Amino acid sequence: MDILKKIKAHKQKEVVQRKSLYPSALLEQSVYFETKPLSMVEYLKRADKSGIIAEFKRQSPSKGPINPYATVEQVSIGYMQAGASGLSILTDTDFFGGRNADLTEARKYNYCPILRKDFILDEYQIIEAKSIGADVILLIGDMLTKGEVERLAAFAKSLGLEVLMEVHDERSLAYLNGNIDIVGVNNRDLTNFKVDVKTSEKLSALIPKEFTKISESGISHPETVVKLKGFGFEGFLIGEHFMKNAHPEKACQEFINQINQLTYD
Repeated sequence: MDILKKIKAHKQKEVVQRKSLYPSALLEQSVYFETKPLSMVEYLKRADKSGIIAEFKRQSPSKGPINPYATVEQVSIGYMQAGASGLSILTDTDFFGGRNADLTEARKYNYCPILRKDFILDEYQIIEAKSIGADVILLIGDMLTKGEVERLAAFAKSLGLEVLMEVHDERSLAYLNGNIDIVGVNNRDLTNFKVDVKTSEKLSALIPKEFTKISESGISHPETVVKLKGFGFEGFLIGEHFMKNAHPEKACQEFINQINQLTYD
C-alpha cells in the first residue's frame, strides 16, 4: 500500500471519530466563523512579499522527525517578519506530528493567510479548517475523484475559504474547476517520495492562466525560485528546507534575502 492510500484509510476513520467528539454545530461556534478569511492569492501577488509560503512541519513519513521541538509562535512570527507571503501549517498528527492547535496558535500571532495542510476528504474537515482559523484548504488530486474535488471546493468557497488543489501529473489537471484558486505542483511523487523540480517546469504550460500557480517540495536553492518564476509560478511552498535548521525562521530570512539579491542585482 502506497503512503497516500495508507493516509486516506486512516483519515477516513479519524474523521468519523472527530465528528462524534466535535460535532459541526460545535465547530461553527468558533470566533473564526465570524472572521473574513484572508486571500493567499492576493498576498502571493503583493510586490512587497517574496512569494514564499513558509511551512511549519515537525516530521514527515519519508524523513521522520525533522524539528520536533520547534515552537509555532517563534517560527511563524519569524517567517512572516522574514517576508513570507503566507504560512502553511501541518495539522495531521499521525503522519506529520501536527495538530489543529498549531494552526490556531499561528493564527493568534500572525495577520496573514494560513493554509491548513492536511488530507481533506470530507466537508466536515473544511468546517474544522475554518473553525481553527485557516484561510485556505488543500485538496490533493491524487487522493480524490473529480466529483469529490468539485464538491469539496464548492463547499470551501461557500465558507469563504480559498482552495489550493495539488497536482503531480497531467491526470489531476482535469479536476480543475471554477472554485479552485491556486494550483500547486508537487515535485514529490507521493507514491515513491522521489523529488524532481522539473515536474513544475513540465506542467507549468498546461495550467490555465486564470489559476495562480505555486511549486511545492524539493525547493532548496534561491536560484530554483528565480527560475520557476520564469515559468509563471508566483508561489513556492517550502517547509523541510527551513525546518531542518535549528532556527527555521532565520533560514527563511536568509533564503528570501538571497532571492532578492538574485532578482535585483
